[in-house]
Amino acid sequence: MNRTPQDIIIKPILTEKSSAGIEAGQYTFEVDRAATKTEIKAAVEKLFNVKVLSVNTSNFEGKMKRQRYSLGRTPSWKKAVVTIATEAKDSSFLGKGGKTTKLPAKYKTSIEEFGFGQ
Repeated sequence: MNRTPQDIIIKPILTEKSSAGIEAGQYTFEVDRAATKTEIKAAVEKLFNVKVLSVNTSNFEGKMKRQRYSLGRTPSWKKAVVTIATEAKDSSFLGKGGKTTKLPAKYKTSIEEFGFGQ
């Protein structure tokens, strides 16, 4: 089953605690419950054009809620904390005539979409 990155990453989680991790390059997302760490890594790299270093996930069970006389449960969900490379390194190689040629880094160092930024 092929899933698009938009199917895997549901929404960003913007809390006080997750905002503190942005300086260290850690971004928090709500993801699909069936998504694996490798799928989450590929989705974030494709959507935001960043280099992902690690992915940490945790599952949360829904809470029991009561509305008047009946009991219900909120949906269960999965959270992923994604650490990205914040230092872009320029790569260099030897070109024609033995001259050193530099290439700029092809990845961004932060995620500005969805209100993330520094």
